[in-house]
Amino acid sequence: MADFQNMRSKTVVRGDASIDAGLRSYMLRVYNTMALGLVVTAIVAMATYALATNNMAFAQAIYGSPLRYVVMFAPLVAILFLNFNIHNLSTGAARIFFFVFASLIGISFSSILLVFAMDSIAQVFFITAASFGALSLYGYTTKSDLRPLGTFLFIGLFGLILASIVHIFFMRDSQAMDFAISVVGVLIFAGLTAYDTQAIKENYYEADDHATTGRKVIMGALSLYLDFINMFIFLLRLLGNRD
Repeated sequence: MADFQNMRSKTVVRGDASIDAGLRSYMLRVYNTMALGLVVTAIVAMATYALATNNMAFAQAIYGSPLRYVVMFAPLVAILFLNFNIHNLSTGAARIFFFVFASLIGISFSSILLVFAMDSIAQVFFITAASFGALSLYGYTTKSDLRPLGTFLFIGLFGLILASIVHIFFMRDSQAMDFAISVVGVLIFAGLTAYDTQAIKENYYEADDHATTGRKVIMGALSLYLDFINMFIFLLRLLGNRD
């Protein structure tokens, strides 16, 4: 009887070790994919900025013509397509769409380089990276259930979107409104970073096949990528020095 119990306990320990190793590998793939997406965004942003500063016709087309609305809304179209079609895509196709999305964000982000000082952008990026890392680590290690927080954050996100629309079209010159939106935006995406990390961790299932795991990795990377990008934008609006 003792031998049977000992054998059973060893089996459980080996199973837990296997799951832990699989989870670590899964989360590492999520973070690596997200980081690569950020690299793609940065490269495309700098390349677009360099081209715009050396070619006035290109700058006018992308920043001063109706084409700027295509640049603005193309990432939204891409992310909607990926969200609604992820289960019909192969892992490779989903990864391509993720990097296409990151590239489109890079084109949009090129305008930031025209507005803010480069050293300021770098400083805010490192602040964002440090904050994101701490919050994501909390989401990964905490034993607390963050799902109730998620409901609150998504309601806040909907309110933030409405407030941003009002600010753009009706209160563009209100610095107080801009400050309030930026502060709330930082808080919401800080919370979403921890919430999404825990959700990605809990979404891991050892028995998933390779394709399913690959799609989960892409969607997890996309969630964290969006959290990072939005936190960066709102922190830049709060702390960035304009040229």
